[in-house]
Amino acid sequence: MKPTSGPEVAPRPASDIRAFASSCTLHGLGHVFGPGGLTLRRALWAAAVLLSLAAFLYQVAERVRYYGEYHHETALDERESHQLTFPAITLCNINPLRRSRLTPNDLHWAGPALLGLDPAEHAAFLRALGRPPAPPGFMPSPTFDMAQLYARAGHSLDDMLLDCRYRGQPCGPENFTAIFTRMGQCYTFNSGADGAELLTTSKGGAGNGLEVMLDVQQDEYLPVWKDSEETPFEVGIRVQIHSQEEPPIIDQLGFGAAPGYQTFVSCQQQQLSFLPPPWGDCSSVSPDLELELEPSGPLGSPNPSPGPSPPYSLMGCRLACETRYVARKCGCRMMHMPGSAPVCSPQQYKDCTNPALDAMLRKDACACPSPCASTRYAKELSMVRIPSRAAARYLARKHNRSEAYIEENMLVLDIFFEALNYEMVEQKKAYEVSELLGDIGGQMGLFIGASLLTILEILDYLCEVFRDRVLGYFWNRRRSQRHSSTNLLQEGLEGPRTHVPHLSLGPRPPTHPCAVTKTISASHRTCYLVTRL
Repeated sequence: MKPTSGPEVAPRPASDIRAFASSCTLHGLGHVFGPGGLTLRRALWAAAVLLSLAAFLYQVAERVRYYGEYHHETALDERESHQLTFPAITLCNINPLRRSRLTPNDLHWAGPALLGLDPAEHAAFLRALGRPPAPPGFMPSPTFDMAQLYARAGHSLDDMLLDCRYRGQPCGPENFTAIFTRMGQCYTFNSGADGAELLTTSKGGAGNGLEVMLDVQQDEYLPVWKDSEETPFEVGIRVQIHSQEEPPIIDQLGFGAAPGYQTFVSCQQQQLSFLPPPWGDCSSVSPDLELELEPSGPLGSPNPSPGPSPPYSLMGCRLACETRYVARKCGCRMMHMPGSAPVCSPQQYKDCTNPALDAMLRKDACACPSPCASTRYAKELSMVRIPSRAAARYLARKHNRSEAYIEENMLVLDIFFEALNYEMVEQKKAYEVSELLGDIGGQMGLFIGASLLTILEILDYLCEVFRDRVLGYFWNRRRSQRHSSTNLLQEGLEGPRTHVPHLSLGPRPPTHPCAVTKTISASHRTCYLVTRL
């Protein structure tokens, strides 16, 4: 026989803190809960562990707070492209109505509102236009449509467009789309309307874009009768370069091109990408959907446009907001506004829509967020005089005009890309979830020497504690109850047997080898005793 080396030490349960501390990968825990009593060394280790844990929790709270602020950063990148989509170009004559197309009926309805004319001044104004006065017994029409007035009396592109070329190839009025703006009837090149294919360019520089020669038709300009806010004093063309997804707001965002000059416009495309809430404040909701969601007034909700809704744009949102405001304020809409409401009359233009819209623009009442994705065009303008003395006589003969007329009315507009590159302005999240987890992991390793597996160890230890301390309590209680009942049964078996006497003197009846009889013990407790009879 081998001699025994000594008493064996029973292994500690998994829920014991000392057993856990000796095997846990959390640094310093084994020094705090090691064997032995409280010593200075153990107290210093406990203080170091607590301070490191407090510093770790502080850093975690700081990182989580910084992530909850949802910071973003803006990155600017210049990218190359082999082909760019040419922008939409909207052109408007600064003069909204041609004097030769105005009639006495137009002056009756639109004269007081648009031109500031009193009824007594109509005859004098017609003479200033070189038109005969209204015939005797003149009766105005019962109704009047402002959109029809501007479509009929506005400047026609067929008369204004003298020459058109795109990338050296001829173009014409059929490449333009008529559109109403606040300046009247305008024309958009490369609008993409009705599913038309958008034009592209694969080269930059002058001659690789749109070049148009226009006649501003100064002899058709209305005479300045009275000084008002709507009276134009300048001459020329208003131009706006924009993407096909947004409507032109040419009265606010357009630039001017003057007759007697060739204006070169060098463009650079800029693609903007913004973040939605909570990192930013952009939106991707279509303005048509916003119109449908608005509660309908007496005019009813506007008819949605057929087909898919256009992408959300800032100008489209502002136009929809202005339309709703004017429709509710005045009961009609201006001719350039979308919707199914009736077009306002000239008197409504004067009394309600123009003052209401101007007041709304001054207050900036439309809260339209920036679109999450948009395209805009940076511009650089330069000009040269046109025509030269040598070219004036040739152009006069070509267009059957005088040299003075050519100098006062003709302009050339040349719009092109500077180069086939574009700027990408993109908002990015300054602090991602992965960076938050990385910082937390770094702080965890620095201060307490832990990792994700350490957290799993702690969770496993808590499960062991719950099993041994909580579930074990109920198991031990049930076991003790079962053990007490077993002991009671054994006491009944080992106690004195009490036989019930039989009154019959004959032989005993056959019985089962084992029977259960009810016996009263000395302690007056009732139990069941199994005896062999």
